[in-house]
Amino acid sequence: MKQSTRHKLDLRGAIIPFTLLKVSQVFRTIQPGDTLEVYWSDPDTPADLFKILPESSYDMISMDVVEEEEPSYRMEIQKKSAEKVL
Repeated sequence: MKQSTRHKLDLRGAIIPFTLLKVSQVFRTIQPGDTLEVYWSDPDTPADLFKILPESSYDMISMDVVEEEEPSYRMEIQKKSAEKVL
């Protein structure tokens, strides 16, 4: 059985269109079972992100606020296998 891989994108400070583009590009290239961890700054990003990623293509693992100098956000999703998407 294949070991899942964790991918990470730190997009804090990036504008929403760029964030959405990068997340969708990386998500398309990862293998089913792999996880994608994304950091971003704009609190509106999840609403837009969930519009472009089909709900049937991923499982939400976690989403939370990261308190550092300025608040940012973190989300981890796992790409579903082809069998689960059907």
